[in-house]
Amino acid sequence: MRRLPPSLRALVHPNYRLWAAADLVSSTGTWMQVLGLNWLVLTSTGSATAVGLTILFQAVPMLALGSWAGALTDRLPTRPMALVTQSLHLLLAVALTLIALHGASVGAIYLIAALSGVVAVFDGPVMGKLGAQVVPRDDLGNALALGSVLNSTGRILGMSLGGVLAGLAGNVTLFALNAASFLAVIVAVLAMRSGALFPLPASPPERAGVRAGLRYLLADHRLLVLFGLGFVLSSVGRNYQVSMAAMSTGPLDAGPEGFGLLSTVFAVGTVLGGLYAAHRRELTITLLLVTAAVTSVLQLLSGFSPGLLAFAAVLLPIAAGAVLIDTALGTRVQLDTAEDMRGRVLAAHGMVAAGAGALGGPLVGWLAEVLGPARALNVAGVITVAATLAAAAALLRLRRRREAAAEAGPETGTSRGLLQPAV
Repeated sequence: MRRLPPSLRALVHPNYRLWAAADLVSSTGTWMQVLGLNWLVLTSTGSATAVGLTILFQAVPMLALGSWAGALTDRLPTRPMALVTQSLHLLLAVALTLIALHGASVGAIYLIAALSGVVAVFDGPVMGKLGAQVVPRDDLGNALALGSVLNSTGRILGMSLGGVLAGLAGNVTLFALNAASFLAVIVAVLAMRSGALFPLPASPPERAGVRAGLRYLLADHRLLVLFGLGFVLSSVGRNYQVSMAAMSTGPLDAGPEGFGLLSTVFAVGTVLGGLYAAHRRELTITLLLVTAAVTSVLQLLSGFSPGLLAFAAVLLPIAAGAVLIDTALGTRVQLDTAEDMRGRVLAAHGMVAAGAGALGGPLVGWLAEVLGPARALNVAGVITVAATLAAAAALLRLRRRREAAAEAGPETGTSRGLLQPAV
């Protein structure tokens, strides 16, 4: 294991190998359930709106409870919390299996979706914090990049295997396999060696709670700028499931076959982006900004694509860039914040992502209907280019202000005693 190439260096650590295996299994099971749940709701109600409501019920708890979940994560031991949240996910997956087996009640499905969203609120920062403890600080960026590859692979496996299994054995099988995937995660967490973990400190009483976390976030202007940029890129610049469908049925006239091809190209791009991120020794803010600018320009240009293959050729680097942006942003969020605030910062990051997803899908769909799919991509590209330039200018001002404060001496400096982030 010690002769692994640099792009796989996180796998040297035994706890990360357990984590990676569990991540792949869990991601595959999750996408199987996503496929099965959407199809179950659609066949039970005949309404695409009902499918949207199911997604909404899972997203709303993150916006409502994220701050409290992060504060709790920073106070309680991480591994026991992970076992609790994964066990709750397991029970909900079993409940969904039973509902599907004995006849689907839409109200019961909505309830399971809402409860899953509540558990996910706490599970997100807990698993993020535990993921930061299975590798040393220097290997965290590589671990997150490999995690992106595993998630993309799990998505491909889950959707493809799920489609086959749903046709052969029905949705019940997909829900049961997802339940089993949570069991795999529980086993992996229990098997981790305590002595090989890299624990993060818990918050002292004076820095505990939601208000302390909010004060910390508001004081970290760099983090606010990155969250703002991430929100715009995710909401306007990342909803390619909507854009690909609109382009396939609209100007490209490619139909469902074309949409399937574009979905495959996008999935391949995400894997390539994750592999490139894993190959990088360091994921800096400069890399994030450059990638955001390039993908934004490509998004603008994608609206001018004359045909399906040309659109697919532009889509491939966009997908790779999306994963690189997410991985670089996640790395900076983890490494450039105080360790005892990590749970609350991760929860805030999750709230930003949930808000972007809730707003972005309907917004991009509306733009496509009003302006046409191609023009919507042009407009969205202009917005994300402008947001990237504004973020770069703001971060440059903040950096110069920090440097001026450092030159003025410690008596006038405003450093919080944290490591300076890589740029």
